[in-house]
Amino acid sequence: MKLLEVHVIQTVAPSNLNRDDTGSPKDALFGGFRRARISSQAQKRAVRVAFGEWPLLPPEERAVRTKRLVEELVRRIPAPQEQARLAVENALNALGFGVKEGRTEYLLFLGGRELDRLAELIQANLEALAAGEAKGKKKAEVDGELKRALEKVLDGGKAVDLALFGRMLADRPELGVDAAAQVAHALSTHRVDREFDFYTAVDDLNPKEETGAGMMGDVEFYSATLYRYAAVNLDLLLDNLQGDGELARKGTLAFLEAFALTLPSGKQNTFAAHNPPLFVAFRAGEGLPRNLATAFEKPLRPREDKALSALSVEALAREWARFDQVFGPLNPEWKGALNLTDGNAEGLPSLKDLPQLKAQVEKALKDLLEVEDAHSPS
Repeated sequence: MKLLEVHVIQTVAPSNLNRDDTGSPKDALFGGFRRARISSQAQKRAVRVAFGEWPLLPPEERAVRTKRLVEELVRRIPAPQEQARLAVENALNALGFGVKEGRTEYLLFLGGRELDRLAELIQANLEALAAGEAKGKKKAEVDGELKRALEKVLDGGKAVDLALFGRMLADRPELGVDAAAQVAHALSTHRVDREFDFYTAVDDLNPKEETGAGMMGDVEFYSATLYRYAAVNLDLLLDNLQGDGELARKGTLAFLEAFALTLPSGKQNTFAAHNPPLFVAFRAGEGLPRNLATAFEKPLRPREDKALSALSVEALAREWARFDQVFGPLNPEWKGALNLTDGNAEGLPSLKDLPQLKAQVEKALKDLLEVEDAHSPS
C-alpha cells in the first residue's frame, strides 16, 4: 500500500472546539485516563471548508454535501422552473435518492462535475423526464437506458474531497466511493479535567436603580496538547480520481496543508484558540499505516523544565523509532518533521518551514504515484 501519513502535535489554549449534544467539549477514556478529544468528523469538515475558503481547490475539483439537490439542479437547467423541477425529481427518484417535499431523504455528496453532467443529461431528456405530469402521473417512467446513463454520471467527478472522504449511499452501495483518507480522533497526550466559565451579560438599557445581570450561564472548556493523525491511501486516491496522478498529488498536498493548519471552529468567538501546530511530521512510502497514539497511553505529566508539547514530541519520536526497529520502516520511505518545540525529534529529518515540508512531500508523491510509469515500456 502506498501511503502518506501526517502526525501533528498541537497545543490549544482554553477552548471548546468540538461539542457533544449537551454542549460539553468532547472527551474520551484512553489508557485509563480522561483525555480531550476532537472527533474525526469535525476535523474532516474543517479540511473541506479550508479547501474552498483558502482556496486550495477550485469548485470543479470539490464536492458538495446537501439535501437540496433538487434546487441546485433546477438552478442549472435553462427551462421553465416547474418542468425542470419535475424532471429533476423524477431523475433523482429513478436513481433511488427518494425526493420528498423538494428534498432528498438523506444528505448526498456529489462532485461539481457530477452536478454539471447530471444537469446536462436531465436537460437533454427534459421532455421524457417531465412526461409524467402531462399524463396525469406524479412520476414519469424512466427507461432503462436513460437510468443507466444517469448512474454512469455518478463516477465521483474527480472531486478531491469526495475521493478523500468517500461517499456512502445506503440504498445504492454500487454508487458509493471508498474513502482514501482516514482521520483519527485527536486525543490529548495527557489527562484533562473540564473547567467551567461562569458568565453574565448586562442589559445596556437597564436604569441605574436596577442591578443584576440580564443573562447568566456557564460554558465548559479545557486546554490540551493534542496528538492528531491522518493517513491517505494513495493507491485508492488515484483510483478514485480516475488515474489522474497530477490531481492526486495536488489533492494530497491540499489535504496535508488543510489538515495541519485547521481545527473545528466551535466557540471560537468565545475562546479564540487559534493556536498553530507546534510539530508536523510526515511519513510516505509503501507499507502499513501506524497511528502512534500508543506513545501517550501512559499520560504525560507536566514538568517545570519542559513544556508538554516538547515532551509529546519526544515521546512520539521514541514510539516512531521503536516501531521502526521492530516492524521496519516503509520501503521506500520519505519522512521529515517541522518542529517548533524544544523537544528532540531524534530520527526525523528537520525541516525549516511549511513550504519545505510540502516540497519534500511533493517529491515523495511524485515518485510514489509515478513508480509504475517508470517501469512501463517507453
